[in-house]
Amino acid sequence: MGKSKVTAAHPQKARIRRNYKDGLFRLVFSDREGALELYNALNGSAYTDPDLLEITTIEDVIYMGFKNDLSFLVETENELDLYEAQSSWCPNMPLRGLIYFSNLYQGYVTSRGLDIHSSQLIPLPRPVYMVFYNGTKEREEREVLRLSEAFEGRKAGKGEEEETLQVVVKVWNINYGHNKELMKNCRRLHDYAYLVERIRINRKQGETLSDAVDHAVADCIERDILKDFLLKHRGEVRNVLLTEYDEELHIRSEKQLSYEEGMERGVELGMERGIEQGIAALVLDNEEEGVLPERIVEKLQKRFSLTKEQAIGYLRKFSAALAGAEEK
Repeated sequence: MGKSKVTAAHPQKARIRRNYKDGLFRLVFSDREGALELYNALNGSAYTDPDLLEITTIEDVIYMGFKNDLSFLVETENELDLYEAQSSWCPNMPLRGLIYFSNLYQGYVTSRGLDIHSSQLIPLPRPVYMVFYNGTKEREEREVLRLSEAFEGRKAGKGEEEETLQVVVKVWNINYGHNKELMKNCRRLHDYAYLVERIRINRKQGETLSDAVDHAVADCIERDILKDFLLKHRGEVRNVLLTEYDEELHIRSEKQLSYEEGMERGVELGMERGIEQGIAALVLDNEEEGVLPERIVEKLQKRFSLTKEQAIGYLRKFSAALAGAEEK
């Protein structure tokens, strides 16, 4: 393959902070070697010179959504590739991609002094949008999302003609054990997935996040998984995880206010359903976070003035109902 300049970019500013998996992903792949390794694995290329890859910063990053602001741009002679980490499933990824690419192309045109009012066609690099998903919900190995799926006219049977606007998103499931060929070709991605899985398992076993992180990092170093990276950046990795977890606690406290407001509205209207919706939301949120059932019961008792038996009953009711909904 001939040498072409590869430019990578990742945003450093965001209006909503990400959760630990997104921050960790950015940290692992923000250097030239890591970004180039991932690019080669996805494209079947064999670049070996990190100097071919130039990391820059996209300033004034637009609002990208909850738990999902990591991305880096890879630009070859004929492609403009956007890579983004996603730890919570969101069907609006194509819409975010549309807004993001609009900004990227604006920068592309401006930096090259191109005139969009010119009588000559401006050649543009082909956009490629990749999303790396590692949330807790079960998803396929690879999925494709299209912006046109959101068009209401299309739902009404008016979408037979070629769409005026389209964004295609290729989603890779990078949870540990998935997309083994990609993981084989990108050791760093495999090791990242393993570290995240170890933290997740430790949390489910009742460890505090601090202990879960420390034990997972120690396990990885012992197994020669991200060993050099973790030995060099161990303190930074730990700070990223713990700091962003504190921010998650703040977000959950905001959700708690919503639960309480919903409960108050339900009581004022004499509607038991209002209270149950708040309980269901709490159960769902905590189960997605991997909180142990015993701890969820304690939260239900405290926040909704329930007896232990009532709390257990609600947990069984809504946990089973949510499981049934997901199966459908």
